[in-house]
Amino acid sequence: MATPLRILTVIGARPQIIKAAAISHAVRGTFAGRITETLLHTGQHYDANMSQVFFDELGIPRADISLGVGSGSHGAQTARMIEGIEKELLADRHDAVLLYGDTNSTLAGAVAAAKLHIPVAHVEAGLRSFNKAMPEEVNRIVCDHCSTWLFCPTQTAVENLVREGFRPDGGAPATADRPRVVATGDVMYDNSMRFAELAERRSSLTGDLGLQQNGFILATVHRDHNTDDPLRINAIFTALLDLHDQHGMPVVLPLHPRTRKMMDSLLTAKLRAAVEAAPGFHLVPPVGFLDMIALERGAKLVVTDSGGVQKEAYFFGKPVVVLRPETEWVELVANGQAVLADADPHRIREAAAVFLREGTPKYPALFGDGHAAEAICEVLLQGHD
Repeated sequence: MATPLRILTVIGARPQIIKAAAISHAVRGTFAGRITETLLHTGQHYDANMSQVFFDELGIPRADISLGVGSGSHGAQTARMIEGIEKELLADRHDAVLLYGDTNSTLAGAVAAAKLHIPVAHVEAGLRSFNKAMPEEVNRIVCDHCSTWLFCPTQTAVENLVREGFRPDGGAPATADRPRVVATGDVMYDNSMRFAELAERRSSLTGDLGLQQNGFILATVHRDHNTDDPLRINAIFTALLDLHDQHGMPVVLPLHPRTRKMMDSLLTAKLRAAVEAAPGFHLVPPVGFLDMIALERGAKLVVTDSGGVQKEAYFFGKPVVVLRPETEWVELVANGQAVLADADPHRIREAAAVFLREGTPKYPALFGDGHAAEAICEVLLQGHD
């Protein structure tokens, strides 16, 4: 029997834990004995509500290695991660390093592995917002160009890589100089379909808040260019309060720790008092994955600056007002399911009003068949078995 393919999976933030769940389930199920996984958590998200709850809900074993890096400037945080990942790669043998998305943990894993000539597999490769002022854009580009396998969630992601010089027919064996680009579908779609029924059974949040199906607006705000800018954060909260007042609909806003901190320091006293006094404006702590799915499925409209939430809303047929000037999920905008409103209260109100009045167009299948994790594992095994 061939030696199993040994993978080091690097995660550090809420979305990565959720994405990793799909492949971890496949590794421990269909591919047991053929692939083994060591899970390294950098500690980029160290709040229990932002991290451990997702391991518990999604049935992922606790991390084998925890770096406990915590917060810090981009440079300091990433440097500590690189040091810790490199130490593990030198101490134990790994055939590949598996990375997700576009965080500092992703960047650190790519740099550490590439410097040691260990193949990198990037899940969610090829996404581009075409705005390098966003640290996530820099992270994803660097990771893609360090990778041996680039697993793309959509055809648009493949086309982005082709424009940058990648060959979609790289073939096997893949190498860092001849990387393989594969359209696998989206592991987040795998998870959303897998856990939707479980969320319906287990989540009581919408009932606890007295919310009706298709009767509320779900909002999330966490990107630092929105939370850390006094003008932008006040504009966004003004718009959310306007939506609550004008449409008579509850607004549910799970508060990222950064958002809560910046609300306290940057919102005007008048606006903060109005938000907290509004009877249907629910400011709730960070929620787990199952509660988030329940909120997304139950909402009439989603207002967000999160790339992951944009996608999850699409999975459940919900329209999205995007609190950014651009998005890496350009397919959603092209299909009419999402509108880019930035932090402009007028554009936010206008886009929301149209969606609440007219709904959204039909949703084509953009993100695969719900078996992206299995497809990724099969490609990684090619040439190893």
